[in-house]
Amino acid sequence: MHSTVPPILQRMAVVVLASLAFTTAHALEINQATEAQLDGMRGLGPSSTARILQARETGPFLDWRDFMARVKGVKPATAAKLSGQGLTVNGAAYTAGDK
Repeated sequence: MHSTVPPILQRMAVVVLASLAFTTAHALEINQATEAQLDGMRGLGPSSTARILQARETGPFLDWRDFMARVKGVKPATAAKLSGQGLTVNGAAYTAGDK
């Protein structure tokens, strides 16, 4: 049977699905991330990583608001950048409503 979907739409669907698979495969959960994994993220250096790990000692981060409240220096712009690289808090990506 011949497909009625134009080839360009078929290619676009493949690209979108591949992008979603790549994003999911490279997600990094803040509550399980190692020091090395956190240091490997753009925007986090040794001092930021140390603050994250120290705050995590008191308990897991509940959500992005909790993460930003407990880790000095993490503001919405930083949270959005980290989330864009695959960082999650309890499996959730950062959204503008998490401020």
